[in-house]
Amino acid sequence: MEFDEIDRALVHALQVDGRAPFRRVAEVLGVSDQTVARRYARLRAARALRVVGFSDPAVVGDDQWHVRLRCAPDASVEIADALARLQDTSWISLISGGSEIVGALRARGRSADEMLLHRLPRTPRILDVSAQEVLHVFYGGAREPFTKQGALTEEQVQRLAEHVPAPGPAPRLDDVDRHLLDLLRVDGRAPVEDMARACGTSASTVRRRLHDLRAGGLLYLDVDVTPEVSDLRLRSMLWLTVAPAHLDAAGRALAAHPEVPFAAAIAGRANIYASVATTDAAGLYRYLTTRVAALPGVQTVETAPVIRTVKAAGTHYPVR
Repeated sequence: MEFDEIDRALVHALQVDGRAPFRRVAEVLGVSDQTVARRYARLRAARALRVVGFSDPAVVGDDQWHVRLRCAPDASVEIADALARLQDTSWISLISGGSEIVGALRARGRSADEMLLHRLPRTPRILDVSAQEVLHVFYGGAREPFTKQGALTEEQVQRLAEHVPAPGPAPRLDDVDRHLLDLLRVDGRAPVEDMARACGTSASTVRRRLHDLRAGGLLYLDVDVTPEVSDLRLRSMLWLTVAPAHLDAAGRALAAHPEVPFAAAIAGRANIYASVATTDAAGLYRYLTTRVAALPGVQTVETAPVIRTVKAAGTHYPVR
């Protein structure tokens, strides 16, 4: 599938505000409403773009886990596919020649215990399970669900961002809110009128609830995008062991790198995990030997290019 600058600008616009009306996006991009609507429909039909709604784990009290599974080589694809079908998983990827699975899990209390202590260790053909709790997110997820490297200018980004609800208190959820969150998990751009009919309420009520949910962190919008849209097609995993005295400084410096869409402090032997996007293997090498090499307190570095993404934030790409 071919992508041009309008496609890339549309993707960037939705990463700034996933529910921005096509009219507003068109004004910022300098094209017609019909062009934006047509491009969005084409990208979504090709599974190259999807907006999905989630709740901030910190607001709803979910724990976040970074999980690594070492599998028998002939079973990793099937296991990754099964994990991707679970509602509480994201970013399921195959690394290490396809024998290892890396992913994110969010759960709370007994749900996490059941998955990490019972279901995964007892799954046939899984040879080893490693799970590190996410302690602090330096960049990504609910905090900064937009790209650092995109087609829009800073002025265009600001024009879109000014319509994103300002942070406010989290509302108390009722049945309508929960129904809205379920609908938005399937389609973050679901039309207000359709959601109003599904919830048995008015469009004005839905608009008000959406504003309050977004302001309170109970709803944020993520965008699943095929890597082919940009020139940064190589996604890699990065694990750092950093001296505790330098952990915060190293994490904040890593978060500022344009190559890093996600960075977090985790429990375990490696205490920082990051996702890195580069053009190719040579770009990854340059990144490691310049930016990573300059981070304070780094003692060890482990890297692994992603062979295949089986699930992004919310989109499952079944393995054929």
